[in-house]
Amino acid sequence: MLAAAGCSSTDAAASITVPSPPSDEAALCSALHKELPDSMAGQDRSDPKPASELTAGWGDAAIVLRCGVARPEKMSDAQSQAVDANGVNWLLEQRAEGPRFTTTYRKTYVEVTMDKRYAHDVTPLAELADAVRKTVPATLEIP
Repeated sequence: MLAAAGCSSTDAAASITVPSPPSDEAALCSALHKELPDSMAGQDRSDPKPASELTAGWGDAAIVLRCGVARPEKMSDAQSQAVDANGVNWLLEQRAEGPRFTTTYRKTYVEVTMDKRYAHDVTPLAELADAVRKTVPATLEIP
């Protein structure tokens, strides 16, 4: 379930794969969708196609969020890297096209992919933290 960050010249919104979470997780994602900001890291909201409460985007696919994704295999790797942004822990996966972050210790997985401009910038994650904390309960308290 990788995001296909393709844009066309006639449609600025990216086309991505919409996750298919269980109904209880989809309800969390719906609540998260309602709390997401209209702009983030200087990018205006531009949701990907097809429209879904499980996805959101900012800029021309500069930042894409998918909620209810499957648990990434990298979470089982003891050598994997994580970052904390305003109290939300994220698994970091470095990719050629830009970083991918997935929440950890939450009742559903929220994935955020960013283009190369954000390779060393967690500002978007910090801006998402309040909405994630408010709508996607933690499964484990992190000291």
